Amino acid sequence: MSSRTELTINAGGRLMGLGRPVVMGILNATPDSFYAGSRTQTERDIAARADQIVAEGGRIIDVGAYSTRPGAAPVGQAEEMARLRAALAAVRRAQPEAAVSVDTFRPDVARMAVEEFGAAIINDVSGGNPDGAFGGTELRESSYRQYSEADCPPIFAMAARLGVPYVLMSSRPSIESILLDIAAKAALLHSIGVKDVIADPGFGFGKTLEENYAILARLERLQSLGLPVLVGASRKSMVTRLLGCDTDHALNGTTAINTLALAKGASILRVHDVRQAVECATIYCEAEALR
Repeated sequence: MSSRTELTINAGGRLMGLGRPVVMGILNATPDSFYAGSRTQTERDIAARADQIVAEGGRIIDVGAYSTRPGAAPVGQAEEMARLRAALAAVRRAQPEAAVSVDTFRPDVARMAVEEFGAAIINDVSGGNPDGAFGGTELRESSYRQYSEADCPPIFAMAARLGVPYVLMSSRPSIESILLDIAAKAALLHSIGVKDVIADPGFGFGKTLEENYAILARLERLQSLGLPVLVGASRKSMVTRLLGCDTDHALNGTTAINTLALAKGASILRVHDVRQAVECATIYCEAEALR
């Protein structure tokens, strides 16, 4: 745990220490997210899910309204914004003090979530790609753009303007290329005024099954970035394909990945199953404290 001791993020004006791993609970305001058990659309369901995340020990509620599962139909900005407005309003009524993360790649959607509902974190699975590419298997090394202050992704500029932490995900397929990708983009984000950058290796995005596990095996190398590391492998295909199960039976495999990720320095676990992830982190912390 010593490598995480000094890591903090400013979430909505409150300093959140990451010396003890934090669990981020997923709240999908979508009809088509890959795990059917995570879909919440009615105000009552959304409020109940927000209450559940907090009651089970989740420190962050991650609200998204755009499914990034393979084959999902694109969602226009107006529809994404309408879904998020309804969801965030319900979350705020149920849990007004909770730290909320908004899962979007669109700058105007992020601005709305932060300015109208006090969202504290932008979680962008596109890695700054203004076209909203989510790292499909066709996206390989030659397809990646390089950015500079003169050619800054709009979502980077919005995160700087809003003054909120930014989750920077990489779709690259190896730990070496992820390190290079995140290091360059984090430097750009810092240079334009984003103080808190969270590194996400992007499990399931632009990677084969073998590449996902090779990255997991070397995850500790991300500690060299000096950034908090977020791992989001909850019930993903890297679990179901390896174990030959469906998403309904992927909790045990997810817990195994979360445990390995914590041992390799992850500071934030993004999950569907909050209580189980919190228990995983509690057991890990207890064992680490007694080493």
